[in-house]
Amino acid sequence: MQAINLPEIVAEVTAAFERYETALVTNDVAALDELFWDSPLTLRYGVGENLYGHAAIAAFRGARSSQGLERERQNTVITTYGRDFATANTEFTRATTTRIGRQSQTWLRSETGWRVVAAHVSLMAE
Repeated sequence: MQAINLPEIVAEVTAAFERYETALVTNDVAALDELFWDSPLTLRYGVGENLYGHAAIAAFRGARSSQGLERERQNTVITTYGRDFATANTEFTRATTTRIGRQSQTWLRSETGWRVVAAHVSLMAE
């Protein structure tokens, strides 16, 4: 069995996750594109879209409005499995809605650093 939550690996993934969060709320599209694995195998299921491949995810990010991206997070859980694989899950709220959002990411250590290989964003019913 792989070692779970090695402190130094949790710190690395947490830093990558926080970098992603900053890029998300500031609409830093270049950083968001960098943090997703550049592969046709990467996927992102959003609230209203299913995106397959890095190119589709990048196109979505490039066309998305930069308004209303601020959010508050709670219940963030980052779990690492060995030295090269991790999951990050969080709940979030936005001032523009009473619905609670959920975000799940699968992270993989690549030759260029930690990258999201799969992501899912959803909103709970009111």
